Amino acid sequence: MDQFKQISTFVDVAAKGSLSAAARAEGIAPAMIGRRLDALEERLGVKLLQRSTRKIALTNEGIAFLEDCQKILADLENAESAVSERSARASGHLLISAPAGFGRQHVAPLLPSFLAEHRDVAVTLNLNDRVVDLIGEGIDVAIRIAALSDSNLIGVKLADNKRVVVASPAYLKRHGMPMSLDDLAKHNCLAMSSEGSQRGWTFRQNGKNVTLKVVGNMVCNDGAVLHEWALSGKGLAWRSMWEVGSAIEAGQLVTVLDEFAAPGNDIYAVFAQRRHLPLRIRAFVDFLRHAYAAPDYWRKSMTDNAN
Repeated sequence: MDQFKQISTFVDVAAKGSLSAAARAEGIAPAMIGRRLDALEERLGVKLLQRSTRKIALTNEGIAFLEDCQKILADLENAESAVSERSARASGHLLISAPAGFGRQHVAPLLPSFLAEHRDVAVTLNLNDRVVDLIGEGIDVAIRIAALSDSNLIGVKLADNKRVVVASPAYLKRHGMPMSLDDLAKHNCLAMSSEGSQRGWTFRQNGKNVTLKVVGNMVCNDGAVLHEWALSGKGLAWRSMWEVGSAIEAGQLVTVLDEFAAPGNDIYAVFAQRRHLPLRIRAFVDFLRHAYAAPDYWRKSMTDNAN
């Protein structure tokens, strides 16, 4: 306790510029402030302040120590605030945005449990596949499956994710197993379109990411449709594991070209940067993170989706 008081006194004196100003703020005699500083310098074995009757000046050691002390006190304040928030009850309206497919499978089913834990919270879940403007549209938290590029936003990683090329066993029996990226040209590839243009498929080859424009006779802007086409044996599809994992578990789809899989676009909760995050947002992000981190979550989800 004495050490902490010495540190906080040192920071106060540096901020206020004199022992007397720090003493007046605390309602004690300047001599008491001086004794705390003397004890601190003696304990550390360095001179932190050059003191006169009118002003103080930080030594080089004092300048460096002040930065560390300010960080310590800020961390303590943040820790106390976090404890206070956890003891409080989350409340208010929570506006959530999520990609349509992922939101249907992995956000919407969890909301009843979240609301059972936080009875003073109400939620609105908006499902769409465009990148929403969080600030402009008043979104509290958005789920994104992509590398984060907007430095004005804060992202919390919720789970790993990877993309795989899949096909039904029947399709592979008819057309053979692709063994290289060049083999994709021989197959009917079920591609995703976005705003009229086809999205490429990204792979890792020779230590570099490569994006290929694939060829096929069926293109769609809805991932769920591509998933159904792949299940019915219409061709190869490049999909996220969160979507096709259940079909792979059930043997309805088979992964191919796994050795060329590129690093995945992980799953993030994204919110506008702000120092004091509302408790309802913090609670929801923590809830999703813990749910997705459960050892059996993804396996159970795959089983549920397969039934």
